[in-house]
Amino acid sequence: MTQKITVIRGDGIGPEIMDATLHVLDKVGAGLEYEFADAGVVALEKHGDLMPKETLDSIARNKVALKSPLSTPIGGGFTSINVSLRRHFDLYANVRPAKSFPNTKTRFGDGVDLITVRENTEGAYLAEGQEVSADGLTAVSGSRITRKGSERIVRYAFELARSTGRKKVTAVHKANIIKSTSGLFLGVAREVAANYPDIEFQEMIVDNACMQLVMRPEQFDILVTTNLFGDIISDLCAGLVGGLGLAPGANIGEHAAIFEAVHGTAPDIAGKGIANPCALLLAAAQMLDHIGQPQNAERLRKAIVATLEAKDSLTGDLGGSGTTMGFAEAIASRL
Repeated sequence: MTQKITVIRGDGIGPEIMDATLHVLDKVGAGLEYEFADAGVVALEKHGDLMPKETLDSIARNKVALKSPLSTPIGGGFTSINVSLRRHFDLYANVRPAKSFPNTKTRFGDGVDLITVRENTEGAYLAEGQEVSADGLTAVSGSRITRKGSERIVRYAFELARSTGRKKVTAVHKANIIKSTSGLFLGVAREVAANYPDIEFQEMIVDNACMQLVMRPEQFDILVTTNLFGDIISDLCAGLVGGLGLAPGANIGEHAAIFEAVHGTAPDIAGKGIANPCALLLAAAQMLDHIGQPQNAERLRKAIVATLEAKDSLTGDLGGSGTTMGFAEAIASRL
């Protein structure tokens, strides 16, 4: 039985890493059918809209999308495409694994294996009531946290721990200072944690959490936090394992899910065929888990690891001289 997914090839290096990823997915034998849709600068040039209605309809219809990086034009009142997608489909859970891989330049060897679960729709990024005074001396921007938003993201983290066999959830907060919004999040996290006695619960102030991540990342399993803190922490964790080239991301809601490489469009190397496709491939593995194909997801991850171990056709950022498609073909040969 085939499953149709929406595929957004993206901007910059996006089309190259997407072609490589689809090549590997075809070899996995996941039975996927691709419905291609435009977004970003390509969509703006073709349709006069960064996110055409046809693309939104495709995602709503298929409920699953695989997305390459997109460019949002600077200025002109354009809203971030990624933020718009998350709000449109209420993709409240941003799930970012960070796992050590062989033959990558990191400070921690194989000592990192954690997941950041970030609330994706509330918090400081709502930027409610943004205002700059007439004299330019004062700026104000609001932040809003709700009980509903806090409860569902913390519950998602605990359910993820159970389903993946992880043993600890750490709620990251700043409730000692921001007693309203961060205090509400922490209070709700404590309430939810009480329903999961089989999972260890830890709470940690965000500045200490960042220090502990750099000093002893192995102490963490799943971190759950609010939007701004999660954005910072997930990138920090990507740095622990070699950078954004190895950092996949999933945006999960009740009615849709979008899987993506979280790095940028890298216009300086676009069209050269040298971009690393690993982040998008790892996002595709998250997608396979999501659609009920964990065996294929694990096959894909093992093939990536085996290729890194063999140093076969690695791209320049990983210390090799291979091409994007050559790297993908080496991974596909190990499935």
